[in-house]
Amino acid sequence: MVKIRLARQGRKKVPIYKIIAADSRSRRDGRFIEALGQYRPSNEPGQKVTLKEDRIMYWLKTGAQPSDTVRSLLSGEGVLLKWHLEKKKIEPARAAEIFSTWKTQKEARQAGAADAKTRAKEEAKRKLAAEKKAADDAAAAALQAAADAAAAEVAAKAAADAAEAAAADAPAAEAEAPAVEG
Repeated sequence: MVKIRLARQGRKKVPIYKIIAADSRSRRDGRFIEALGQYRPSNEPGQKVTLKEDRIMYWLKTGAQPSDTVRSLLSGEGVLLKWHLEKKKIEPARAAEIFSTWKTQKEARQAGAADAKTRAKEEAKRKLAAEKKAADDAAAAALQAAADAAAAEVAAKAAADAAEAAAADAPAAEAEAPAVEG
């Protein structure tokens, strides 16, 4: 039985998978019949999968079974929809219309998801900025309170020193005052 599956390529921790048609008894990275495309999971979302659609359609028509992962990749690219429409013998004009509506809906979902992501990032930035501003305001208020407390302490100390000086000068003045009178 022929399977359409992935064969690992690439280096350590940077996988690149070849989408291949191979005998189900051959090893994962072993002998294969034909390379049908490539899957790069670490790339940007738009450039993850490249396919030879005509050859994949040929292998699907001849009875090749895709693995679960390849099935999801083909479904995401719309190849399985085309194959299903062809299998059901839907006229080409109607099939093209169905495929184009599916494609526009998929692009709209992806754009909505991207917008939601950017909105979430912007909201997180705003929230972080508000928290930072609140923390800065609290720090400034604490610093102002500490400065006010220090100023009040200095003023109280100055008043106490002035009172002590006045108290110390008063007995001396009293002692001098009776001596002058007498």
